[in-house]
Formats: sequence, structure tokens, C-alpha cells
Amino acid sequence: MPDTGFFTLPIIIVTVLFSYKGFTNHLFFKKYEFEVDKILIYKDYKRLVTSGFLHINWLHLIFNMLTLYVFSGALVGYLGPIKFLLIYFSSLIGGNLLALLIHKRDSAYSAVGASGAVNGIIFASIALFPGMRIGFFILPIAIPAWLYGLLFIAISIYSIKSRRDNIGHEAHLGGALIGMLIAITMQPSVVLENYLPILAIMVPTLILCTSLFTSHIIYWLIIFIIKKLIAIP
Repeated sequence: MPDTGFFTLPIIIVTVLFSYKGFTNHLFFKKYEFEVDKILIYKDYKRLVTSGFLHINWLHLIFNMLTLYVFSGALVGYLGPIKFLLIYFSSLIGGNLLALLIHKRDSAYSAVGASGAVNGIIFASIALFPGMRIGFFILPIAIPAWLYGLLFIAISIYSIKSRRDNIGHEAHLGGALIGMLIAITMQPSVVLENYLPILAIMVPTLILCTSLFTSHIIYWLIIFIIKKLIAIP
């Protein structure tokens, strides 16, 4: 089995160093964070990746890196390092793309963190290891991974709809969905073994994404009609 630390430690080290630079240098932080207008208007697409190596504070950084280390072991051992890295970075970019879609009319929206990538790793693990249980630091219990997935999806969808906080739930949700989809593509046989939890997690997520696309299409259609009506002499 591959040495988990060998493949995850470089990501953790680079993220810690990059984040520390962002903690101590505001201009550096602003240059590499996820920011809608910088990506859409100035085509600074590197921010879709670099923002995943920045964090708001030490607590945010440590939580993400510790979670990554805990969940990466089984995934690296099962899929190998190349597929693990593919899931990690695809989830990072996919989560940010979903956030970009949702906030594309909010030019001032910004975010940082590896949470989209880390959630991709978590949900890939949920898809591939049906019997896995997830423990919590503050509670001496572990719950089934599929139940954690359902709770996570429910909270994320509610938070996206309610917009009551500044946490990047869109990137979390997008990363989780991408991670699970890629894991299933890599190991399609797991669908037969774990189809109920996978469907329970993916269906509401896909419905949310579809509703978001539909709402944006309706919005632009209304704008188009209004413009045409105004142009009529």
C-alpha cells in the first residue's frame, strides 16, 4: 500500500506555507483569493486553484489539513496517488466553478480554503467505502459515512438557499459532488454495492444544481425580452 504521508504531506506543506504567506501579507492574499470579478472580468483563472491554498485563519487551515490527512489514507491505498490527486484538484476546481456560477452577478464575492477539495476526498471515500464510519473530535461516537453525507448535503442546500452566513457552502457542495462522481467513474462497481446512499446524496445535489441553472436561464431570458421590448419604437 502506498505511503499516505508521502503523497498528502507535500499538499499539506505547500498549503500551510501558502496560507501563512497570506496571513502575513494582505497583498499576496488578495492576489490569489477566489474573487468573482477578477476571474470573470480579468480572466485570472489561476484563482480557481490558488484560492484552495489560502485560508482565513489557523483554525480554518488546521481543520482542513487534519481532515485531509485522516481521509486520504484509505483513498490513496485504494486508488493510488494519481487518481487521488485527480479527485483532489478536480473537486477544488469544481467547487469553485459552482460558486462562480451562483455568485457570477456578485462581483465582490470572494472566498478561500481547501474545503471544496477536502470534501471531494470525503465524499469519494463515502462512495467507495460503504461501511465507513465518521467520528467527531468533540463526541466519542462515530456515525455511518452515508448519514454524514446526507446531513452535509441538507445543511449545505439550506445554507445556500438562506444565505445566512459567509461560508462558501457552494464550493463545499460542488467539491463533494465532483469527488463522488469521479470516484464512481473510477470504480463503477461501487454503485451496485452502495447505490442507496449514493442516490440519496447525489439526487438532491443534482436537483439543486439543476434549479440553479434553470433560474439563471430564466433570469437572462427575462432580461433579453425586456431589452427587446425597450428597443421597440
